[in-house]
Amino acid sequence: MYEDYSRQALPTRQYRELLGTALCVFNSNNSFVIENILRVNDETYSWYELIDKASGDLQPIIKKTITKNSNRKIASQFSRLVAKRNRIVHSFQITKNNEQVLASKDKGHKQFIIDKEYLLSFIKENETLSSILHDFRGF
Repeated sequence: MYEDYSRQALPTRQYRELLGTALCVFNSNNSFVIENILRVNDETYSWYELIDKASGDLQPIIKKTITKNSNRKIASQFSRLVAKRNRIVHSFQITKNNEQVLASKDKGHKQFIIDKEYLLSFIKENETLSSILHDFRGF
């Protein structure tokens, strides 16, 4: 598929919509995690410091703040989502069934397609994290 703004081959609009949604919900949760870190420990960290960190670099801070004040549920869910998000961001484009899609590989170098189900699952898992973060925040 081509668009007026790019001569490069692109995935379908629906696929790109899911891809954009996946990145947006993750970014929203990343900010929500930072909000919760600051809520429980605003004297040690600043928003400016935390927003500049890579998501994976937030994990030790989550353990020191959120996990210390609740349980490992948020840290575990966020860690899983960071790994899945990294597979999306560090993917490569391929042609499958005459359509452009993204593919990635796991740490064992096994390649896989980032298909519609992967993206929908990622979006749903972000919804779960958002709910857990809302519960932790308490309002």
